[in-house]
Amino acid sequence: MRRTVRIGGRRTGRLVTAGVVCAAAVAALTAAPAQAHQRPHWEPKETGASEVRFRGLAAVSRNTAWVAGTQGTVLRTTDGGATWRNVSPPGAGELQFRDIEAFDARRAVVLAIGEGEASRIFRTDDGGATWTESFRNPDPRAFYDCLTFFDRRHGLAMSDPVDGKFRILSTGDGGRSWKVLPTGGMPAAQEGEAGFAASGQCLVASGPKDVWLATGGAARARVLHSADRGLTWTAVDAPIPAGDPARGVFALAFRDRVHGLAVGGDFRPGEPSPRSAAGTADGGRVWRPAERPPAAYRSGVAWLPHSRTAALAVGPTGTDLTTDGGHTWRTVDTGSYDTVDCTPDLGCWAAGERGRVARLER
Repeated sequence: MRRTVRIGGRRTGRLVTAGVVCAAAVAALTAAPAQAHQRPHWEPKETGASEVRFRGLAAVSRNTAWVAGTQGTVLRTTDGGATWRNVSPPGAGELQFRDIEAFDARRAVVLAIGEGEASRIFRTDDGGATWTESFRNPDPRAFYDCLTFFDRRHGLAMSDPVDGKFRILSTGDGGRSWKVLPTGGMPAAQEGEAGFAASGQCLVASGPKDVWLATGGAARARVLHSADRGLTWTAVDAPIPAGDPARGVFALAFRDRVHGLAVGGDFRPGEPSPRSAAGTADGGRVWRPAERPPAAYRSGVAWLPHSRTAALAVGPTGTDLTTDGGHTWRTVDTGSYDTVDCTPDLGCWAAGERGRVARLER
């Protein structure tokens, strides 16, 4: 899942309880048709922001979540989505937020995308009451797409290629300051290769040092991996069709350092997206196409907590479920969502166009 950082101990009993709840939810998701009314489902949460598209999502718990989107909008809930507080940074109305990472209900880092100075990073330590702009891109050739954190202090952000290589920003103080990493350990980009700022999941981390970067738009879709927090990278081809600026890998999710999922396709409405999902069991050295992928383009993916085999993928035409580690997928909902994120207490959230936010309910 995307790295919404959660630090601090939870009692073993709470983890066991969450695991039991998750097992019951997975069982209900795969229930026979006669039991469909008992299945978990997306329960929409009214945000009052129908003009905003939320592609940034950070789920902290079943009660707390942050969303970020167009018109410089950031919302936060601490009561399970019953109410939302507009905590947008002042003066950000012209920005497009595409990724947000939250440490808890008070601390979060949000990324605005775009060429040159449109790419910016803000941080809050008081639940969005105030924000500090910690990075403004000075290079008109750079376009930042996603960010991720390994822990409360260490994180990365990625830009589309500059001078033939993807550019990586690094922070060691929780997003309060950023520096561009050297590119000596970054493989050369393909012609036309880029990341997709579609769900905040084109750059994801798992564990203290491992991070993966998803690409498309070139002859081949690829996944790049770094085991040293972005200093050196290896690139492998992904079996998701590319060859067009609208095609490639849009989102990644890792449940540990070795087991990962990739989803994507062609984001243009009505265009076919064969082989829209793949999986890895060796940290991304080899990616294998799903035997039965989602039927259409998917822009977001997340592992269900406390499960080794279940995950959700979302896109404009619906939500798909796998219960076998990504080998086969089936559609379980037809609502439009761009991104999805889950927490250890089964706080699975999804967000998308027209201010849509939902939580998985049983």
